[in-house]
Amino acid sequence: MQGFRNCLLYAALALVVLPAAAQPLSLQEAQRRALERSRQLAAQDSAVLASREMAVAAGQLPDPTLKLGIDNLPVTGPDRFSLTNDFMTMRRIGVMQELTRGEKRELRGQRFEREAEKSLAEKTGVIAAIQRDTALAWLERFYAEAMAGVIAEQADQVRREIVAAEGAYRGGRGSQSDVIGAHGTLASLEERGSEYASRIRVAKANLARWIGEGAEAPLASKPAMDTVRLDTETLEAHLATHPEMVVLAKQEEIAATEARLARASRTPDWTLEAAYQQRGPDFSNMVSIGVSIPLPWDRANRQDREIASKLATAEQARAQREEMLRAHVGEVRTMLEEWHNRRERLQRYERDLIPLARERARAALAGYQGGRTTISDLLLARRNESDVRMQAVQLEMDAARMWARLNFLIPDTAIHGKEHP
Repeated sequence: MQGFRNCLLYAALALVVLPAAAQPLSLQEAQRRALERSRQLAAQDSAVLASREMAVAAGQLPDPTLKLGIDNLPVTGPDRFSLTNDFMTMRRIGVMQELTRGEKRELRGQRFEREAEKSLAEKTGVIAAIQRDTALAWLERFYAEAMAGVIAEQADQVRREIVAAEGAYRGGRGSQSDVIGAHGTLASLEERGSEYASRIRVAKANLARWIGEGAEAPLASKPAMDTVRLDTETLEAHLATHPEMVVLAKQEEIAATEARLARASRTPDWTLEAAYQQRGPDFSNMVSIGVSIPLPWDRANRQDREIASKLATAEQARAQREEMLRAHVGEVRTMLEEWHNRRERLQRYERDLIPLARERARAALAGYQGGRTTISDLLLARRNESDVRMQAVQLEMDAARMWARLNFLIPDTAIHGKEHP
């Protein structure tokens, strides 16, 4: 009875586990797994945390300095090295504190906050790159399998035609050259099939680089690739949110903050010092208070030069961002044109070229079955149909790759990986 129960339990577990294991791998699921698996995102989170911790530290006053010393210690005469005989000898303990102005401390904190925002923008860029590269790996495998499917279908048809050709040859209705030609066509298709089988294995290895286990699972149907998540009407404004553009914008903000900090540093910080001085038992103890103020005697060649340097760096960052944006806009417009062109050509293949090649193959088959054409004519028509279909798959694959590069310029927020603190 116990063994029967165990069998039922194992059967129930099999019903639950096996369908999940056989579940097709969609593109979005592959991207989600790649994001969960990435250690680069964790590294970016650490960079953000490091900058934010430094922002808090930079906003504080410097640590006070403890000062210990002996003043006016005799080194000659009868009182040499005595700490109590001479009235001028004092043991001193004091504290010195630099009073950094609040504006400067706030700007230092802001500078590291901008660094944290830059790291967040870099993380967004990493997410977009992972989504794009995972999509390219998934599409590479999808279309390699599609190519292999076309070749396998054509090989099955040729095998059936070989059987018919051999039967015709044995019945005296065909020639040996027809049989040899059919076998040659099959060998050629099998060679191409072997090539694409290797491509599929390579594609699975590339996909495993991103998602780890599960790269061998069957693929789900391809996603809708008729549109991209780009506003072509306001492309420049849309690309301003591209992660690389945001990183450059944050770099510009960092440079501007450093320029404001350099300007604030034109006014020096004061240092306050207080000390208690102990003398011998026959003399009074003393207290000293002092203030140290730096004297910026050559501002034109020091502070002002530093400000000018920081302003030039900010201008450099702004110019680089604007130039990069122009380059991105031009590149994306070119990619969009190529994508539209491939889609238009693919529609022509699906509407005209593939149906015509299929009709030609059917006509050649009917002619061969009716004794009006040779098997060579049929094989030629089959080869033409196979080539046209593979050209269409290749064209669709090129369009899909272009779609992936365009669609994941900016991360797709609908795809969620594991959250990082």
